[in-house]
Formats: sequence, structure tokens, C-alpha cells
Amino acid sequence: MAMERDALAESLNDLFLNLSTMVKSELQGANNHLELLEKMNLRVGEEYKEFGDVASGLRVFVEQLKSKSGSFDEYVRQIEAIEDQVTHFESVVSMLDKYVSQLESKVHYEWTM
Repeated sequence: MAMERDALAESLNDLFLNLSTMVKSELQGANNHLELLEKMNLRVGEEYKEFGDVASGLRVFVEQLKSKSGSFDEYVRQIEAIEDQVTHFESVVSMLDKYVSQLESKVHYEWTM
């Protein structure tokens, strides 16, 4: 009976030892997964920081473009004013051309008479 108890105690001891080893392995596996996730999170964080830096640089570039396009607006307004003046001059030239044609006709008529 004492031998049976010793065998039972030894079996229970082996069971608890194996169970302890299994739990330690499971915990180590979970710990390894957590370390991997932490490294992945750090890497993704670095990439997003780089994206943020790029986005910030793009924002500055867009602001510079806006300020440059604002200075072009004045030139565009000047060009449009010149275009309006040219259109007005064209109409004046057309009127003068008609008037000159009428004068030529009148002078030509008077010379032929």
C-alpha cells in the first residue's frame, strides 16, 4: 500500500510537473506573441510617423503653391484688363475703318465728278 501511494504520489508529481511545463510553454508562447505584436506596432507607428511627415511636407507645399497662385491672380487680372482694352480698341479700329471707307468713297465720288 505504501508502494502504491509512492507510485500515485510520483504519478501526481509527474502530472503536476508536466502541467506546469505546459502552462509555462503556453505563457511563453503568449509572451512571444505579445513581443511580436509590440514590435509590429512600433514598426507601424514609425511608418505612420513617416506618412505624417510626408503629409506635413505636402501641406507646406500646397500652402506655397496657393501663395504663388495668389501672385499669379494679379497677373491674370492684368491680362484680362489688357484683353478688354484690346477688344475695345478693335471695335474703335473697326469704326474708324468704316469711317475711312466712307470718306474714301466720298472722295472717290467727288473726284469722279
